[in-house]
Amino acid sequence: MQISQKMTRRGLYDPRFEHDACGIGFVAQLSGTPSHDIIQMALTAVGNMAHRGGVAADGKSGDGAGVLTQIPRAFFARELTRLGIRYNADDLAVGMCFLPREAEAQAAARTLVASALHATGLQLLGWRTVPVNGEALGERARATQPVIEQALVGCANTGLAGEARERALYLARKAMEAGAKAQQLEGFYISSLSARTLVYKGLMVAPVLPNFYTDLADPDYTTAIAVFHQRYSTNTFPTWERAQPFRMVSHNGEINTLQGNITWMRAREAEWQRGALADTTTSIGQGGSALAQAAAQVGPVVDTTGSDSGMLDNVLELLVMGGRDVRHALTMLVPEAWERVQDMDPSWRAFYQYHAGLTEPWDGPAALCFSDGQTVGLALDRNGLRPARYLITDDGLVVCGSEVGAVTIDDARVIKKGKVGPGQMIAADLRTGTFEDNKTIKSRLAAANPYAEWLARQMEVLPPAGVEHIAEGYEPETSASRASKSALLGELQHAFGYTAEELAVVLRPMLRDGQEPVGSMGDDTPAAVLAERARPLYGYFKQRFAEVTNPPIDPLREELVMSLSFALGRRGNFLESGPQHAHLIRLSSPVLTDEHLATIRTLHDPAFASATLPALFPAAEGAQAMAWALDRLCQQAEAAVAANKVLLIISDRGVDEYHAPIPALLALGAVHQHLIRLGLRTSVSLIVESGEPREVHHLACLVGMGAEAVNPYLALATVRNLAIERDEVKVKGQEPAEDDRRSPAELATEAEHKYIHALEKGLLKIMSKIGIATVDSYCGAQIFETIGLANALVERCFTGTPARLGGVSFEKLASDVLEHHDEAFASRLPLMASRASLPHPGFYKFKKDGDYHSFAPAVVHALQRASGGGDFATYKSYSDLVHKRPPTELRDLLGLRAQATQSPISVDEVEPLEAILTRFSTAAMSLGSTSSEAHETLAIAMNRLGGLSNSGEGGESPERYTDERNSPIKQVASGRFGVTPAYLASARELQIKMAQGSKPGEGGQLPGHKVTEEIARVRHTTPGVQLISPPPHHDIYSIEDLSQLIYDLKQVNPAAAVSVKLVAEAGVGTIAAGVAKGGADVILISGHSGGTGASPLSSIKNAGVNWELGLAEAQQTLVLNDLRGRVRLRADGGLKTGVDVVMAALLGADEFSFGTAALVAEGCVMARTCHSNNCPVGIATQRADLRAKFKGTPEQVMHFFTHLAQEVREILASLGARTLSEIVGRTDLLEQIGCGGTADMLDMSALLARLDDEGQDIRNTQQWNGFAAASELNLELLEHAQAAVERGQPVELELTIGNCDRSVGATLSGAIGGRYGEAGLPDGTITVRFTGSAGQSFGAFQAPGVRFVLAGEANDYVGKGMGGGEIVVRPTAAVRFATHENTIIGNTVLYGATGGALFAAGRGGERFAVRNSGAVAVVEGLGDHGCEYMTGGAVLVLGSTGRNFAAGMTGGIAYVLDEDNNFAARCNGELVELGRLDGDDEINIRGLLARHLELTGSPRAADLLERWDEARSQFVRVSPRGMKVQQTKSWITLRERVLALG
Repeated sequence: MQISQKMTRRGLYDPRFEHDACGIGFVAQLSGTPSHDIIQMALTAVGNMAHRGGVAADGKSGDGAGVLTQIPRAFFARELTRLGIRYNADDLAVGMCFLPREAEAQAAARTLVASALHATGLQLLGWRTVPVNGEALGERARATQPVIEQALVGCANTGLAGEARERALYLARKAMEAGAKAQQLEGFYISSLSARTLVYKGLMVAPVLPNFYTDLADPDYTTAIAVFHQRYSTNTFPTWERAQPFRMVSHNGEINTLQGNITWMRAREAEWQRGALADTTTSIGQGGSALAQAAAQVGPVVDTTGSDSGMLDNVLELLVMGGRDVRHALTMLVPEAWERVQDMDPSWRAFYQYHAGLTEPWDGPAALCFSDGQTVGLALDRNGLRPARYLITDDGLVVCGSEVGAVTIDDARVIKKGKVGPGQMIAADLRTGTFEDNKTIKSRLAAANPYAEWLARQMEVLPPAGVEHIAEGYEPETSASRASKSALLGELQHAFGYTAEELAVVLRPMLRDGQEPVGSMGDDTPAAVLAERARPLYGYFKQRFAEVTNPPIDPLREELVMSLSFALGRRGNFLESGPQHAHLIRLSSPVLTDEHLATIRTLHDPAFASATLPALFPAAEGAQAMAWALDRLCQQAEAAVAANKVLLIISDRGVDEYHAPIPALLALGAVHQHLIRLGLRTSVSLIVESGEPREVHHLACLVGMGAEAVNPYLALATVRNLAIERDEVKVKGQEPAEDDRRSPAELATEAEHKYIHALEKGLLKIMSKIGIATVDSYCGAQIFETIGLANALVERCFTGTPARLGGVSFEKLASDVLEHHDEAFASRLPLMASRASLPHPGFYKFKKDGDYHSFAPAVVHALQRASGGGDFATYKSYSDLVHKRPPTELRDLLGLRAQATQSPISVDEVEPLEAILTRFSTAAMSLGSTSSEAHETLAIAMNRLGGLSNSGEGGESPERYTDERNSPIKQVASGRFGVTPAYLASARELQIKMAQGSKPGEGGQLPGHKVTEEIARVRHTTPGVQLISPPPHHDIYSIEDLSQLIYDLKQVNPAAAVSVKLVAEAGVGTIAAGVAKGGADVILISGHSGGTGASPLSSIKNAGVNWELGLAEAQQTLVLNDLRGRVRLRADGGLKTGVDVVMAALLGADEFSFGTAALVAEGCVMARTCHSNNCPVGIATQRADLRAKFKGTPEQVMHFFTHLAQEVREILASLGARTLSEIVGRTDLLEQIGCGGTADMLDMSALLARLDDEGQDIRNTQQWNGFAAASELNLELLEHAQAAVERGQPVELELTIGNCDRSVGATLSGAIGGRYGEAGLPDGTITVRFTGSAGQSFGAFQAPGVRFVLAGEANDYVGKGMGGGEIVVRPTAAVRFATHENTIIGNTVLYGATGGALFAAGRGGERFAVRNSGAVAVVEGLGDHGCEYMTGGAVLVLGSTGRNFAAGMTGGIAYVLDEDNNFAARCNGELVELGRLDGDDEINIRGLLARHLELTGSPRAADLLERWDEARSQFVRVSPRGMKVQQTKSWITLRERVLALG
């Protein structure tokens, strides 16, 4: 590809979906004394985090690295003299500039800088050429290297000092940026312009920084602060300007709420621009609103062409320049979780609640190093999803970063080793010479103003649904109860497109159970734009979700960090403070009952004045009338704001035979975007009062597109009516007991509350899928993409939402509304029959004459005839039946160009069946969701064919590893069920499951009735207990984390390929590029229609997109990145025939996976009862009686795939292709075909674009990716331990270790697992003693018989997947601090461990022992979410824990030392009970303490044993409620040792 500095949208590639992650940190001297040592330590640290960065396809160009320092005054005094400039360096400001290479553009840039400085009273003293060494760069970096010079700026004559001087420099830089944009000066960028700080950064790997920028090696370059950054971008065309640090921030993570944050900033900027026109008195140097107006007048505050980190930096910089302290500003933007934290200081809570009314959070996994040149610090996101460790020495040195050990500091100097926890902040204030911990910072911020008093006086609170209250003057009988009895209810349901199927399948379960309904086997109906029956507008929107670059949140077990609380009212200027900003209405949820809305309408406070805007249009005027009505609606909204109305209620009440409703989402979007463009949006809140929304997805769309609150009045009336009808049916059948009789009103109210609860719970789940924790961040975030809407419609009403294929416009949507309207009011028209009952379209389950289903009974029967021994002609009948369907999938709109088949060849010349079959695999289906008979049948069939079967996420019985029942693909999912060293060693491919097509962004669930003894044994869990795979992998919160897991798996089984399963969505291409750079060999793109054992219906129908879109985008982006040849692309999600295979190949797939079709081949009848354990043919059940009915055979599956491969051969012959490889990526052989109807409104050209240059790879050409290989230390360990591995002889080793030594021991344990299976070696066969700071994944997948003893400290993921053996981590002998008060190991320790023991003489981080199912551990304190999802093993905690301990714990046992008597408030008691110790418990704890003391020399253990009689009463026992603790092998072994010692 042609290298350019900036990438633009091409084909399906869209640069706004680029992501990055990184290693970050800072070094500071509290005394403020500058020295060259500080920059040298920072450069060493960032160099030692190079593995956290990315490398381009050329193998040398990095994704970016840099440092931010104070301006080195002595250095510049010398340079000023050298340049002949007489000026005091203490008054100097420096601008680090990237200038265009082209001479004319470069001259224009210099002129621009000079004029902008002059306009603000600043003086350009001259230019300094920054000495650089271009030879240190890779080819790609050199090709885009700008001219790098420093503008030397004099500030002495401005009369400004301190903050005012920085503001002047800020406005000058904004003017330069605006001028460069106006003049289209490509390649001009200002890294920094300040009198305090200076940024050196570029497109390089971190170790190259001092080689490229020789200034940094100059002894005169001194500073007391150095912030560093190493970037990992998801693509290989990152740009120089996107390297970090930025002007104030160095960011590791992802901003999930970015689209919404940008939208709200656009709204603020437009408002400030209006204010600037009205106020001409602003002077340079002013802060507050004056600065905002001045900045907005110059140009955009937020540069939307930058990265998410850059945009956050833009807003943080504005707040700081406006007058807020950098710690205050960042705490506003990235607040900790406060809404549900019960033990938070009330003054802190008031601080957060007040600021929530000023700005929405910038939410997502984030570690943020920040500095304004005087203060430097680090803050973490509310969920603590990035690592951050720090140390402080006795002489005031502070070192903080993503990893420990990146800088070597003598332990004898260290007085504190700590971590930054979720939502916490630390800072070094060089003005006062103090280090501030989180408590100090937050307490000072909270005490700055009387926030609690302001809130108490100013804020109105609307009670949540279910709280008894009646608005003044409002009648007790609710409008919903009246409507539920109204004869008009049925007409309104018709008018708004309700169906009888929705009432039965969706609404009834919600009102009955208070949660969303569940379905199975995926979605095989056409997209809304292709459907024959009109669907609501919401159906055109697909939910986006988190995968790889950011994690979803667990709304079940980590609900602590989530919130639906929201505020209504006029939003104040977030650059100012005052009690008036608290004058808002606080809602507990965005769902409003009719009573809520009535209360709002009756408020007399002018600050909450409301106006109702009718969202109706005259039905008689036809479809075009809707567009006119939409224009009127926007004008009315504008007029309402002019009339000082604050709460705008967009309402479609009033639908009758003359008036039809504008789709609520369309009306909302039009008004929301119109007000943003006018700069009026922050002056109002938008409330939607509509009869249309009734499902969770509908609510999510409305809130996500800008509604602060929604009143679904018709849905509320409907559920009340359904509850009364249901009771009437029950009464007719059986007389209820006297004490069970409730009035219809009580039943209706209960149903309404359960329905609202289901909506709220579902909204939280959808928010969590994209990693957004708070509804105020989700509001307006537009986390959707559209399939089938015209670009003009999207641009007007849903600006910024991805719409890649075009589609229907206003007129079609209006026609759909009128169609429903006519159905509703037909009975009122003359000479028409009475209105019919609500339709039943068969949307959720096949119904004759209903919506088309790809796996309709006729298709199922035809496939089974072919697989049951039918000949190729029988198979062809099946294939013809599939492809004669109406347009259902995007591939149905594509066909071969006529010229593609003009040179056919004989089938005999095409590669044999065997070659094609090796490209086929069966999709991941877990043992547990399917029976062992069905699971093994697929494995046997694929092994015999030479293809691949996939274990799924439930593990596999070890007995299968050595015969034809072994699944060659072993899946590693978030639950890590059954992932042991032997399991990993038995694989030919290790697949990391990031998402599942039918429910991306959600975890898996296996109901307790499916967890039999067999399943529990394989999964290392307790029989009969429900199993949940968390939504996120707890060791993958970013792209660099995925790269680490790929590296882990490459170490444990170097012979296996590593694949990563992604689900298609907008932006999946850039994710695929990042995955390829991370070392994966295979990338699977899964479509939304994939089958599933159990999933919420709203996810099945509304999350993800067709694999055709995802595959084409991945293909195009990988080609653009020169990465395509390194990886194999695989597609799945509804593949059925050889035609599908060829279509996937043409779009870029090398390999093909089949799920549902393979199940149907072995007997599945699509009963869609998988989740109920009642599969009638014994496939998706664990019931013995039903499993006995399974009749499938490997031969059936083999027949199907053989026929399918033969069909592929015939098509290849018609194309003149001898191999399948020849057509991979050949989209030029395809064209869009006419299908009629709305299908022809789609534009498939972006899907078919070829972006390769001549000679570029468009298919896989390498067997291995090449970016990840076994490490030298692991190979050395394996070599030294050969005597133990091969002959069982004891081996002892001593080695040094550093943070760059990652996954140490994995290769050794993999070899043991492959040779000895689950049993491993006898205890203590191999002992290795390490000294130093271990890198990530120390002791990962440790096998039985291996003991690691580390003197020092370790980073994240210690003992990940541990299957046995022992890991000991203890401080060096030189330490001076108390071990139990300091951090020694990182986050996510013992994740998915199935055995072994860990002893750590110090504190651990977040999510300790998450999904532990067998390991025993002793640790001296830990962070939040300890023992989450634990299903076995034992954990002893000798210190305090963070919040949410034992969430989801269903097995094992934990003991916690509760010295402060506050553990009960920090424990999640949903599934566990707390108790005092009995005799057995005391034996357990004393034995573990003795072992801990023996192995680590822990002073903490010695002290507790010495004062046992006093200490034992402080221990708390944590165990699953009502369950007997299952004893694991590791636990039994330890107990036996304890008892033997007496």
